[in-house]
Amino acid sequence: MVNFSGMFSSEIKSVHFTGIGGTAMASAAAAMQDRGFAVTGSDQNVYPPMSTFLAERKIAVMNGYAERNLAHKPDLAVIGNAISRGNPEAEFVLDHKLRYCSLPELLREFFIRGKRSIVVTGTHGKTTTTSLLTWVFEHNGLNPSYLIGGIPNNLSQGARFTDSEWFIIEGDEYDTAFFDKRSKFVHYQPEIAIVNNLEFDHADIFENLDAIKKTFSHFIRIIPRNGLLLGNGDDANLAPLLNVTHCPVKRFGLGEDNAVHAFNIRYGPTASEFEIPSFKFHLNLIGEFNVRNALAVVACAKHCGLKNHQIQSAFETFKGVKRRMEVRGIVGGVTLIDDFGHHPTAIRETLAALRVKYPAQKIWALFEPRSNTTRRNVFQTDLVGAFGRADAVVVSQVARLEQIAPEERLNPEKLMQDLKASGRDATYLPDADSIVAHVAKNTQGGDIVVVFSNGGFGGIHGKLLERLGRR
Repeated sequence: MVNFSGMFSSEIKSVHFTGIGGTAMASAAAAMQDRGFAVTGSDQNVYPPMSTFLAERKIAVMNGYAERNLAHKPDLAVIGNAISRGNPEAEFVLDHKLRYCSLPELLREFFIRGKRSIVVTGTHGKTTTTSLLTWVFEHNGLNPSYLIGGIPNNLSQGARFTDSEWFIIEGDEYDTAFFDKRSKFVHYQPEIAIVNNLEFDHADIFENLDAIKKTFSHFIRIIPRNGLLLGNGDDANLAPLLNVTHCPVKRFGLGEDNAVHAFNIRYGPTASEFEIPSFKFHLNLIGEFNVRNALAVVACAKHCGLKNHQIQSAFETFKGVKRRMEVRGIVGGVTLIDDFGHHPTAIRETLAALRVKYPAQKIWALFEPRSNTTRRNVFQTDLVGAFGRADAVVVSQVARLEQIAPEERLNPEKLMQDLKASGRDATYLPDADSIVAHVAKNTQGGDIVVVFSNGGFGGIHGKLLERLGRR
């Protein structure tokens, strides 16, 4: 890894990004170019919107990874966290002893250091909470820098770097790079840390829940004494981690013993309301999870000097986040919803919120077990309960199952049996095309179809809308 002591010296004039196609990498590359660095990048498959974003900024992107992409010997190579040993560019960097770093390190040294950093973490709700908080700051003229793992509809892009004193960033607990197995969020110098919740996830890098707790405790340990830890006071897994004395701690939640406590909560089909002492908030998002997300935002924004009415004014104009309960279209009376949910808790809470919005309609849940955790059997039982609010469940073939040891694999046949035993109409189909055919044949006007996937799911959204349109 690079020694950052000379990071801002005149030695660094050119930077190469290996794995430039991701939202964060592409955004950082563009920001480095804006600062006068010569920027190049490479990736396996760069597709819109980031391919368009990079092309508009005239950043040269090489297709595929190759040693020749680094023949110009850049002064610094930024290596994405999807890159592993054996990648020709990673090997070239090591062979030639080039300076290299991870994206989180680059962000810390070039964009976060010296700023007031607000880091939003937790197993669920990070993207929505970070987007809502960023919009509260933006709407009220604070012009924050931000980096979000999704596209907020109000902001049209997932990252921006400004001269403001504020930097709002989604803090991921996933590892940093092949050469740095610490969680990304330990690099982000939190002044204020939000921890929404804590559950087991990322089974490919964390052995158990205790390992997740340990990495969050490392993150909490670096909050300064003049900072603030905002934690969900209703979360039993998180509770032991909030008992620290090195920095102020404030708990938020629905329980009365929380310092920031929501009451008189009303869940409507298109919006939610909740109160804190002396003020009522109205939010155009649905479900308990989003009330908790909003409560974290209220606690943080008030700490940063914003008033209740300023926060509410931003809430009124917040338009949500792409792929978070996003309605993709209504064709022939069938409503198609896209959701990034891939953890049983996220699926369960999304379906609970949709059941409030569509109390009488038939809800179909289409699920792609694609993440490194849901392809394993750690959630074999939890997935059954997660689909409890759906009427019909369709699960696609488990991706790359052969890469997982037989004793660790999710058992789709057992999942189907258990779902049927719980009263769900359950079907296991090989791919997006067969699912589209099944859903088009069996849905009726008024049905709700929600697609759960953290990937592209074989273009299922477009295919389904097109097929329903031909019925």
